[in-house]
Amino acid sequence: MKSKILDGKAVATAIENDVRNKVYDFENNYGEKITLATIVIGDDKASKTYVKMKSKACERVGIHTREYVLPSFTTEGLIKIIETLNEDPEINGILLQHPLPKNIDEQKCFDKISEEKDVDGLSSHSFGKMAFGENAFGAATPTGIIKILDFYNINIEGKKACVIGRSSILGKPISAMLLNRNATVTLCHSKTKNLKEEIQNSDIVICAVGRPELIKKDWFKEGAIIIDAGYNYVNGKSVGDAESPEGIASFYTPVPGGVGPVTIATLLENTLKAAQKQKENINQKNKQYIKGGK
Repeated sequence: MKSKILDGKAVATAIENDVRNKVYDFENNYGEKITLATIVIGDDKASKTYVKMKSKACERVGIHTREYVLPSFTTEGLIKIIETLNEDPEINGILLQHPLPKNIDEQKCFDKISEEKDVDGLSSHSFGKMAFGENAFGAATPTGIIKILDFYNINIEGKKACVIGRSSILGKPISAMLLNRNATVTLCHSKTKNLKEEIQNSDIVICAVGRPELIKKDWFKEGAIIIDAGYNYVNGKSVGDAESPEGIASFYTPVPGGVGPVTIATLLENTLKAAQKQKENINQKNKQYIKGGK
């Protein structure tokens, strides 16, 4: 079987082009810039690299950034920074880079980000609304996966999907998103028995476990759609959570160049939408104030 690569770079470029034009229109219409605040705690090299990549992407589309790089912090101190950014009218989105140091209550900090600025979609409130199919920012990586499937016109409805990994930032939200698209979803994890069989019976497989090439090529059903959201650095090269399914999958994402670029592009799009929504809310409040004054 000849497999087709789901080119994340092409998807990301299309999203960025659209965002760039709309950011330009926003600044023209309102005379204001769109700004994303990024917070990095600790010395994790991967986190700093990811934030740098996101900042460069913001620059490409005209979104400004305000960066906070802090060597160490407490939960209480970080919450104060988040609350200040929540109240700052010049900040449209807040990105708290994870993972955070173990001394910090990560979810408590995510939950302090206001819903309208939670552009990474990682608060409990955003997750809950997304899971119920309500209007909310979904976590950037799962949302990016859905965007890849949509870009290539891959129908999700009625498919059997297997998600490997149950993290709150990827496995659980992508499971909910697939359910909302009428897939039948099996969520697998470290305690799952007969993982190979679960994968072999699935039309769509989302690899999100964070272990290099844990999933073997011959575990996939012929013609399955493989989305590898893993990014592992082994022996000087980047590899996914699965061995390359070339020749078995009908469609698959490469590593690198698959899910990663679309995750960043989704964050840009969410920041734009946050700014637009905030401006709409302000205009609506002004109209109500004027009406009330009459």
